[in-house]
Amino acid sequence: MIQAEHLCKIYRTRSREVRALDDVSLEIKPGEFIVARGPSGSGKTTLLLAIGGMLRPSSGRMLIDGRDVYAMSDGDRARFRAEHVGFVFQMFHLVPYLTVVENVLLPASVPNGAEARRRASDVLVELGLGDRRDHKPSELSAGERQRVALARAMLPKPKVILADEPTGNLDPDNAAEVMKHLASFHAEGGTVVVVTHGAAADGHADRICRLESGRITQAG
Repeated sequence: MIQAEHLCKIYRTRSREVRALDDVSLEIKPGEFIVARGPSGSGKTTLLLAIGGMLRPSSGRMLIDGRDVYAMSDGDRARFRAEHVGFVFQMFHLVPYLTVVENVLLPASVPNGAEARRRASDVLVELGLGDRRDHKPSELSAGERQRVALARAMLPKPKVILADEPTGNLDPDNAAEVMKHLASFHAEGGTVVVVTHGAAADGHADRICRLESGRITQAG
């Protein structure tokens, strides 16, 4: 269970206060596929990063399986995140000088041994990238790069995948391919949270939430 309780994230400048999250509460059940939709600046990415333990809220609590993520030490939170949460971002965040399989093996919780490499190869085959394992990111299409990012997120067998505009840089065919694999992860019991301004994930969602100006205006 993912529970966001009264999350606020406030940024202050000399002249004004910006509430990126404004008293957001949200429950996500294990195995649910949630889409959080809103325009640019609505707080979607801030919410996703807060859920995943990457951005401490100004106030409120963030619990995953009953554990308060931001009550953990930095080290414990990093280990918890590496073991339980996979991230997929719009801009892929692949290391350009590493091969596909080396990028997939990057998560800190994955030992870079023979077993991990076998697991990485299996995931790449599952995502249709078995023949790209030794390529560099520059040799791949945008859709292939996003699938590499998805393989990296899936490698540690997380309970949750958090995806920030995962199809934002893709054409419709590649967007559908990425969503198919996220839906497959969900069908096997994984929890998926997609934040987006588009509708590519709607057909796979159990619930669609709406964010506006840092608030959830529709919980699905």
